[in-house]
Amino acid sequence: MTRHLPPDHPQRAQLYSELHARPAAIIEMPALVVLIAVLNDGVSRNDELAHLQRLPHQAQLGLNDLESNFLRIQFDQYSLKWERHTEFTRYSIVLPLPQDTHLGQNPDQLRSALQLDAGWLNTIPGQTLAAVDLWMLSAPWDDKAGLLDAAKQWMQAEPSAQNTPLLASLLGRDSHTMALCDFQLRSNGSERMLVLAPAHGSPLRAGRVAQRLLEIETYRLMALRGLPEAKQLSPQLTLWESQLAQLTVDLVNQSLPDEPLLGNLVALAAAVEKAITTHAYRFSATQAYNDIVRQRLAEIREQSVASTQTLGAFLHRRLDPAMATVSATQRRLAELSQRIARTSALLRTRVDIATEKQNQQLLEKLSRGQQLQLRLQATVEGLSIAAVSYYAVSLLQYASKALKAAGVPINPEIATGALIPLVIAVVWYAMRRVHRTLLSL
Repeated sequence: MTRHLPPDHPQRAQLYSELHARPAAIIEMPALVVLIAVLNDGVSRNDELAHLQRLPHQAQLGLNDLESNFLRIQFDQYSLKWERHTEFTRYSIVLPLPQDTHLGQNPDQLRSALQLDAGWLNTIPGQTLAAVDLWMLSAPWDDKAGLLDAAKQWMQAEPSAQNTPLLASLLGRDSHTMALCDFQLRSNGSERMLVLAPAHGSPLRAGRVAQRLLEIETYRLMALRGLPEAKQLSPQLTLWESQLAQLTVDLVNQSLPDEPLLGNLVALAAAVEKAITTHAYRFSATQAYNDIVRQRLAEIREQSVASTQTLGAFLHRRLDPAMATVSATQRRLAELSQRIARTSALLRTRVDIATEKQNQQLLEKLSRGQQLQLRLQATVEGLSIAAVSYYAVSLLQYASKALKAAGVPINPEIATGALIPLVIAVVWYAMRRVHRTLLSL
């Protein structure tokens, strides 16, 4: 077909493919989905590539295969999905189960019979954050109460999980699936989830259910990573708030000089800004992960089963206080920084007022000095006029005596006395001209 379009934007294809990134798996039930999510801090893409290349017949994998941060590999007995995110990497393995698998069997024995490479799983680069065994079984759908009792026995087969309350939800508008979980770690380090659906269920729907449930658990744990930091920071925040309150009292009472008060404020501001820089990313990420958890819970459209608490109700009851603690700590940090800024502004205002007063006093001293200087200058000018006039009159007297000696009929004393006012006037006028000339420069 002929193309009649302007040239493509460089990111057009990428933007289209982003909509279809990380598609849900197509899962034929019964199946076991093993999820391992590891924190990838310090783990490069090359490290993960080298580990994926250890899988059978995968030595040809290259970095270009991991560019999209998503890779699905199909093997004879199972399929593996690799997903790299900003802070963690997920490995999801889908293993088909025998068609006759049912709730009467022991889940630990079923898992032991599966061909999982424990050595490869144990050496996945990174630190384990989430590990889930998601069992997806077909079950008769006409007796949900009896199915729930059987599922409880199956989930609580391990002694460590017998006293843990079991959560259950019917998923979808038509209640097409039942999901059960207790958020309890088993002896193998994983937690167990169970999904039950009619035998005629859609494989694509099963894949979407598995994806939503595993994302809820992964992002729940990622969201909770901000809680320990918030709890650890809370006592320090209390101490900083107390220090700021004391500095404010010292500022009001003027019980400390400005210089040490300013030094204490600067030190406190630096400590708070360092804490904001250190924890800002984690607190923001916590809110983002929590939003994803809420979105995924809304997407599965839970309905209650008998008197059992739903997954969403349980998570909201436990997760909301944790998120509130993180949000409150984040707000306390921001508000403390603002209060320090306001206190610093008050101190700067006080210092500016004191400086202005000192400048005003200095100007007054300079003004008085200038007035004295003007008076002295006027005195000096008067003396200068008298001195110059004296020397001029003396010269005129010598001149008049010289004229008398030359035969000119003149009385030197009378002539000198008569010229004194004129000489003084001329000298005064000349001094004023010089003064005005200097002032105009």
